Amino acid sequence: MDPIEAIYDTEEYRDRIATVDEQGKRVWIYPKKPKGRFTNMRTVLSWVLLVFLFGMPFVKFNGEPFLLFNVLERKFILFGIVFMPQDFHLFGLAMLTLVVFIVLFTVVFGRLFCGWVCPQTIFMEMVFRKIEYWIEGDAAAQRKLKAAPWTSEKIIKKTAKQVIFFLIAILVSNTFLAYIIGVDEVIKIATEPVSQHLGGFIAMVLFSFAFYFVFSYLREQVCVAICPYGRLQGVLLDRNSIVITYDHVRGEPRGKIRKEKKTAGSPVSDIAASVTEAAAEAKPLGDCIDCKLCIHVCPTGIDIRNGTQLECVNCTACIDACDEVMDKVNRPRGLIRYDSHNGIVEQRRRIFTPRVIAYTVFLSLLLVLNFAFLSGRTEVETIILRTPGLMYQKVDELHISNLYNYEVINKTSNDLPVELRSITEGAEIKLVGKAPIVKAGDVGKGGMFIIMEKSKTNGRKNSVVIEVISNGKVVDKVKTNFFAPPK
Repeated sequence: MDPIEAIYDTEEYRDRIATVDEQGKRVWIYPKKPKGRFTNMRTVLSWVLLVFLFGMPFVKFNGEPFLLFNVLERKFILFGIVFMPQDFHLFGLAMLTLVVFIVLFTVVFGRLFCGWVCPQTIFMEMVFRKIEYWIEGDAAAQRKLKAAPWTSEKIIKKTAKQVIFFLIAILVSNTFLAYIIGVDEVIKIATEPVSQHLGGFIAMVLFSFAFYFVFSYLREQVCVAICPYGRLQGVLLDRNSIVITYDHVRGEPRGKIRKEKKTAGSPVSDIAASVTEAAAEAKPLGDCIDCKLCIHVCPTGIDIRNGTQLECVNCTACIDACDEVMDKVNRPRGLIRYDSHNGIVEQRRRIFTPRVIAYTVFLSLLLVLNFAFLSGRTEVETIILRTPGLMYQKVDELHISNLYNYEVINKTSNDLPVELRSITEGAEIKLVGKAPIVKAGDVGKGGMFIIMEKSKTNGRKNSVVIEVISNGKVVDKVKTNFFAPPK
């Protein structure tokens, strides 16, 4: 094995995670405040996503939320389309498609989602961490404050930070709750007496404390030890996946930059200088000057130079820190960059591997299925079945009838008056009782007779097409069988 490969493949760092010491105790991470082009881009994207997150519950379409995930009532609204329990197969197919997309995205681009889009990272690094920097200062100041005695200044800073954290946690929890029960219901819980919404109020409090606990104490442990996506990453990445990686070919062996020292010209010093020069020529140092800034800025405390690790959330802080150092020492940027293992070792990138192609084909099929099901979806779904155990009945010498049970499923958010009409020649519908008015998200049930002229039948089994009409508009069309005496 090549010496550089031997250094790179040493995996003693995998024996334990960076946030736990040898005694198993938590190592609190104080990351240095990052700055640079990637941090700026992530900040802009984070503000856009935060505006979307906090603003979307107030956006409505036809009087309903634009997005709603009401698991309690099994009602989901995606981009204005209402999905009732009867549409659960569509929602399940959409979730399966999303999972396959995440798998494909991870195979190609690694854990890019975690660093740029994940709510945990956005809130932790772009909201709570920035407040911490504002109140307590950068990493060194935070360590100093922790070690300092409990003076009035320390009490004020620590208390102010925790109070602000909890207030933001309340805001975040109410926002997420708005995606479940709707913003109007959240406003009622917050403004009306607690006794009227006791269950909702308890849920709001529990959500708030949960978010506060996550961002004030758990922090990076969510990404390192709790999030299943981080664990899934280990079986999805390969040597062609694009991840944040350290160019060990260019960077090793590491070493500090040393200025040349002029000697007085003594024989001993000349010999020492010649030996030093010979050693340098035999093993020249790489571009990594071992400043360890990439470790100091890492929010999970890892050394990216060890290679791809489960704890890395692809937040790009190490890239910005390394690029800044490379600029100062007049060396090219990109010692830490987005690349694949093969891109560094073999100087080639291969994205469309057989595995990626297979996932892409499967994802394409799922997208086609989603489009086919959604395009064929109606706001009203009707089921008409012949009443079991009954054959045809003779009405008079010219007509016969069949008895049916019907169910009309209303998938809209409005009550719908429903009318059934046959468009098959010679067939007429007679309802048992009044025409139903189906409530929003409910199922209307009833019975009806289909009466048909004998002369219009063609043997024992005949097809009858029925239109479902609401407010003068055809909302569904159903085909059923009509039994008649043999000719």
